[in-house]
Amino acid sequence: MNMKVRGRTDILLILCGLLVWFLADADRIRSAAAQALELCARSVIPAMFPFMVVSGLLVSLGFGAWISPHLAGCMTPLFRLPGCASSALLLGLVGGYPIGAQTAAGLYRDRLLTREEAQRLLTFCNNANPVFLICVLGAGVFGSVRVGVWLWLIHVASALLTGLVFRKSGHSTARQDVSRLFPCQTVSLAGAFAEAMRTALNGTLAVCASVVLFYVLATPFRALGGLAGAALTGTVELFSLVPLLTPNRAGFILAAACAGWGGFSVLFQTIAVLEGSGLHPVSCLRGKLVQSLFSGLLAAAVSLLL
Repeated sequence: MNMKVRGRTDILLILCGLLVWFLADADRIRSAAAQALELCARSVIPAMFPFMVVSGLLVSLGFGAWISPHLAGCMTPLFRLPGCASSALLLGLVGGYPIGAQTAAGLYRDRLLTREEAQRLLTFCNNANPVFLICVLGAGVFGSVRVGVWLWLIHVASALLTGLVFRKSGHSTARQDVSRLFPCQTVSLAGAFAEAMRTALNGTLAVCASVVLFYVLATPFRALGGLAGAALTGTVELFSLVPLLTPNRAGFILAAACAGWGGFSVLFQTIAVLEGSGLHPVSCLRGKLVQSLFSGLLAAAVSLLL
């Protein structure tokens, strides 16, 4: 049996095991799914859909090309990327997961980035929402907006450090001077708005589906309790981690590290928004692993000052 057939067999066995679990524990599964749907309605959709619409409009109407000359002096020497790549980084830091990845895919689709550049950009442009870090984690868990701001600063710093780590990955690709190619400028406002709405709706539905599934899958880890249970839960789904965090140094480090990783839920959300773009999500996986490590180390250092 070759590796490909064996791998598919393993996946089928895992899925059969999940199906048996869902049937055997149907009441708890339904309850967890209902909680996840409530979470999506209360937090995920309001925080994500407007940002996805606006970020889609910005990319379609030329935000990347417009900002390119202003930030090329930073993006090119630091990350070996054109200035337009800064739009994915900025929108990802403001809008949260997976808007950075969606924006990077849009830049690649509009030929403002080469494939190699877009893959490198994916390693550090997909980041957590500052509202989640400052309000949900900082104020909600630790009772301090100041702590939340520190979590956000750590997150930003770890993303930039991750970009520096991967700046030399891949190979240089000859490409046309995209500063003179503005295919997005030919798009009408009405057409761009309609496309942004469709893309945002599809992306939001995919994200909510991912949140519900992984919230359910994290149920056994939430039941474990303690630091180990919280760490395993954060590895799977970020929102499920919030009620398990303790307002102490260990909780602060864990919150930073898990926010940097994002969880398997975010990875599958990213796969959903990259579908059909021609970009491979393995870049996101590599980047989030490195960013999580940087986030944990920075949080450990900062926690000595708090």
